[in-house]
Amino acid sequence: MFSAVKKLVRHWTNQWLFQLRDAEPGEVFLKQRRVFIVPTRAGLGFGAALVVLFIGSVNYNLSLGFVLTFLIASCGIIDMHLTFRNLAHLYLRAGHAHPVFAGEEAQFELHLINRYKYGRYAIWLGFLGENLPNLEQAADVAAHATHAVHLNVTSTRRGWLAAPRVRLQTRFPLGLLRAWSYWLPDAKALVYPYPEEQAPPLPMLDRQSEDGDGHVGHDDFAGVRPYRAGDSMKHLAWRQIARIDAQDDGTLVTKHFEGGAKSELCLDFASLPWTMDLEMRLSRMTRWVLEAEQQGLAYSFRLGEQDFAPSLGPAHQTACLRALALYQGT
Repeated sequence: MFSAVKKLVRHWTNQWLFQLRDAEPGEVFLKQRRVFIVPTRAGLGFGAALVVLFIGSVNYNLSLGFVLTFLIASCGIIDMHLTFRNLAHLYLRAGHAHPVFAGEEAQFELHLINRYKYGRYAIWLGFLGENLPNLEQAADVAAHATHAVHLNVTSTRRGWLAAPRVRLQTRFPLGLLRAWSYWLPDAKALVYPYPEEQAPPLPMLDRQSEDGDGHVGHDDFAGVRPYRAGDSMKHLAWRQIARIDAQDDGTLVTKHFEGGAKSELCLDFASLPWTMDLEMRLSRMTRWVLEAEQQGLAYSFRLGEQDFAPSLGPAHQTACLRALALYQGT
């Protein structure tokens, strides 16, 4: 009974007092009612010191004591105004989130937009939620400028990963008060299945070529391999070479051909053993897609009702991985 009442009170507090909302698309404006401010521990100590100074000035009729007390109090009031102004009237917008594989950190891009003539300083942003690390990033936003902040969340399973709720807070300039606000950006990152580490070789299907004959090394493209002395310059795999990082010794690769038989690569989800777990089958398909792209082998892809013709390249890879990430079958 007590826990139910506690949850009800917390829900009412979050919805009415702290203005917690569902995901907000587009640009969000932090109006005054969405910004809250309370004293910090230093602020409470500051207030207690003011009370002591005021009581001492009254008891001993100290004119300079009154001057000092009200001077310090006015500094606190100005700090309250500056702290609240540092966060209020900001514009917020969610940016792009790149796809990741399960287990990796998804990075969400958040934009802070300041359309006023004064700068905003020491604004701390962090995600809120259960099992989320309490890691925050500071941001300074100059006058009439935009600042991008990247916050990370570890993905645990494939599919869409929605951005958690964001808390923005600041103690600028004196640290006597803390102003904060909440924002739930309308941003999602696509999480691909994790590639199987020890996957079997690619499922190549051999069939005879139409004319029944061929010569090894000249007729049918079979993939790429490291460059060997004497290989023709015409057979260099320039697309794969362009992807090689210059720091990886700049290894050259050449196209490999086979004659007499023609190999086809078909990644068919239905051909996998049904005794395997669903996520394990998707993980194996993910690994095969990545290996086919790495070896430069054109491949067809079949997953449920989705059937992609043989192709190769970033667009084909993205379409296949997206299908695996969002697959809802059994």
